[in-house]
Amino acid sequence: PRALAGRVAVASTVFVLGFSTVFVALGAAATLVGQTLLDYKRELSIVGGIIIIVLGLHTAGILPIKWLLYEKRATVRTRPVSLLGAYLVGLAFAFGWTPCIGPILGAILLYASQQETVGQGVVLLSAYSAGLGIPFIVSGLAVNRFFAASGVLKRHMRQVEYVAGALLVGVGVLLVTDRLSMIAQYFVKI
Repeated sequence: PRALAGRVAVASTVFVLGFSTVFVALGAAATLVGQTLLDYKRELSIVGGIIIIVLGLHTAGILPIKWLLYEKRATVRTRPVSLLGAYLVGLAFAFGWTPCIGPILGAILLYASQQETVGQGVVLLSAYSAGLGIPFIVSGLAVNRFFAASGVLKRHMRQVEYVAGALLVGVGVLLVTDRLSMIAQYFVKI
């Protein structure tokens, strides 16, 4: 059992590295595109903020957007047993799992596009990937306990969606009103 847990932990970590590769690359690309549009930063902030508000309302279930609920799954007949296979599945996961993470990922990518350096965009998407990846790794280490905990989370999923939606709407309002830097200033003071 201990050897199996070790293999699961390593495979989970490699899987997380796979989807993190995609998300970090998207963050870098968003920042590069944002830098080329720097002359339109204020206008893009307003448009981006409005989009984030709409995505927040979608996440909270207040304004469902049907095409964001569409899901396409690839069917895999055999499990990848190698670490390369786990990495490739992580890459595929990043491209295919957008209905669940699309609004939040979109908001972060819009924010990344407003950053001054590619490094800042990479840091944002690295943090996002860590937030997604750490639960995968932990659940790989404690898979039986994870199933029990996920049952509790499922019972409260509606509340989680409301909170996530409210956070997105808040970030969108801060972008539209050009006050998003207030958050950064707050954390610098701490």
